[in-house]
Amino acid sequence: MKITVYSTKSYDRRFLEAANTDQRHELYFLEARLTAATVPAVQGSAVCVFVNDELDARVLATLKASGVRLVALRCAGFNNVDLVAAQELGLTVCRVPEYSPYSVAEHTVALVLALNRKTHRAYARVREGNFALDGLLGFDLHGKTVGIIGTGKIGTVFARIMGGFGCTLYAHDPHPNEECVGLGARYVSLRDLLGASDIVSLHCPLTPQTHRLIDRQALRTMRHGAMLINTSRGAVVDTVALIEGLKTGLIASLGLDVYEEEADLFFENLSDQVLHDDVFARLLTFPNVIITAHQAFFTTEALSTIAATTLANVNAFAETGRALHEVSTERLA
Repeated sequence: MKITVYSTKSYDRRFLEAANTDQRHELYFLEARLTAATVPAVQGSAVCVFVNDELDARVLATLKASGVRLVALRCAGFNNVDLVAAQELGLTVCRVPEYSPYSVAEHTVALVLALNRKTHRAYARVREGNFALDGLLGFDLHGKTVGIIGTGKIGTVFARIMGGFGCTLYAHDPHPNEECVGLGARYVSLRDLLGASDIVSLHCPLTPQTHRLIDRQALRTMRHGAMLINTSRGAVVDTVALIEGLKTGLIASLGLDVYEEEADLFFENLSDQVLHDDVFARLLTFPNVIITAHQAFFTTEALSTIAATTLANVNAFAETGRALHEVSTERLA
């Protein structure tokens, strides 16, 4: 099959070409994101897209009219796809349901440790010849309560790591995971988790039910001075409410690997430009905030699996008309 790969970076090309060693598929790489403006550039009967590509009803209809039959997401999330429109158009949508839960969980822990011990500030100080410790005081993770919202594979790996630090584990998920229970996690309501946790980490998918799950009302129930980490999807939190929480001290520290309006920011070098997103710019002014640009997934192991699974989906579709990991409207329920 000929596949148009949107939002291509050098590493995407490298790993996809490595997975396509038999050259079974013709890969047509585009650096541009998939939008209504760039969809006319599509070639072939399949598109390969990423988290910030836009697949609304209009774009999907244009893809269909261009002869596309398969939309292959090289990611786990699918909130950027209008699944209802895709189903009505007869387009198959597939994804990579898991690649490396360790990559995201370990990055989450990296954010926790850096925020707690102020590693980012210490690094800058030492490079400037400032060896004072004032303002760098942290706390022992041992004995602290960690709240995990979303206990799929990533949340479970994160629970195992934090349990290794000697933390008390609270969990919240509509579908309790027995493996997490075996790790010592106690499932509680969202309100109880927020009220009891020193550290709250988000690992849930973005669905209508989780959209802005952490809003002003939820923040009011949090333990004052807690740490909040989000490596799931940006829109799971209300960013403006987070800023208010930081200003009042309700949130002692914040780690983000995702941002609701990241499409025009992340994965690009904008170092010579003025940022026009005032909310994001405000976040950058806080010394107790660390933001990484959606890099939690970014390991060799994860990219290898993403590329292999993406092409396995295409292979299965080419052979049987069904992808291995299809996404349907049932997932919206």
